[in-house]
Amino acid sequence: MSVKLSVVVAIVSDTTSGHCDTSHLEGTLQSLAAQIDPPSMEIVVPHHSAIAGITELKARYPKVRFIPVDNLKTFTGRGGSREHHDELRVHGLKVACGELIALIEDHGRAAPHWSASLAAAHKKDTAAVGGAIENGVDRPLNWAVYFCDFGKYQNPVPAGETAFASDANVAYKRSALDAIKPVWKEVFHETSVNWALREHGGKLVLSPDMVLYQHRLGLRLGDALRERFTWGRSYAATRGRTAGFVKRMAYAALSPLLPAVLLMRMAANVARKGRCIAPFLKALPLTALLAVSWSCGEFTGYLTGRATG
Repeated sequence: MSVKLSVVVAIVSDTTSGHCDTSHLEGTLQSLAAQIDPPSMEIVVPHHSAIAGITELKARYPKVRFIPVDNLKTFTGRGGSREHHDELRVHGLKVACGELIALIEDHGRAAPHWSASLAAAHKKDTAAVGGAIENGVDRPLNWAVYFCDFGKYQNPVPAGETAFASDANVAYKRSALDAIKPVWKEVFHETSVNWALREHGGKLVLSPDMVLYQHRLGLRLGDALRERFTWGRSYAATRGRTAGFVKRMAYAALSPLLPAVLLMRMAANVARKGRCIAPFLKALPLTALLAVSWSCGEFTGYLTGRATG
C-alpha cells in the first residue's frame, strides 16, 4: 500500500494499570478521521492483549491497522511500567508504509489541520518535525499533568531547528529513520533517536502549526501521582544505564532538589510564553505534588537501577 503518512498511535493509558480500555484511543482516531485536506494516510495501532475494546473499535474503524503484539519483552502485565510503550512503537514503525511516520499517543487529539501542516513542514530539508502540544481539558489536575508533561511544547513554540521533540507529537522521514535503524530496532527512545538523527546530519525542527491536544479523560490524583512516579523511575533507570554506581548515587542524592528545580522551570516557561498564567497558578499545588512524585521515582530508579520493581 502506497501512502504518504503513517500515524503510529501508542496506547499509554496502561501506565498505572496493566489493563485499560480504548476510551482515549477512540477520541484520537476520531480526530484523525476528521482531518482537513490530509495527505494519503494510514493509522497503525500496535497493542498488547490486555487492552479492552479493540474488537469493537476494529468494527467502527475498519481502515485502521490494529497490530496485536504478543511477544513484548518489557510488558509486565501490571501497573507501574511504561517501558513496553517504547517497544510497541517499534512494532508500529516496522509495519508502517508511509514516506513520513508520525508518532502520537492515545491521549492526543490532532487539530483539524495537523496532518496537512505536518506534510507541509516536511517539504523542506528536515529529518523530523515536532509539533506543539496544548492542554485539551480545563481542569486543575489536567493542567498540572500537562505542565509537567508538555509545558515546554505549548505554543508559541519557536519555529525552526531544535534539539528536542516529543514522541507524543512528532513526524519523521522514513529514510531518516532507516538510516539509524540500529538505534531503535528494539525500543524507541526519543532522546537517542533525535540525537542520532542530528549526528547523521539530519535536521530536527519544531512547527507551531502542527498542533495536538492532550486530552486526559477521568483523570484522578492517585493515578496521576503513580504515573509521575513510574515515569520518573523509568527516566532515571534509563539514564543510569550509562552511568557508573558512584554517579547514580550522586544523582539519587540530588533527587530531593528536583521538585523546586522542576517548578522553577515550569514557571519560567509559562512566564516566557505569556499564556495560561491563571491556570498555572490554580494548578500549582497539584503540580508541586506531581513534581515530588516524579523526584521520588527518580530517586528509586537511581538507587535500584531498575525501571520496575
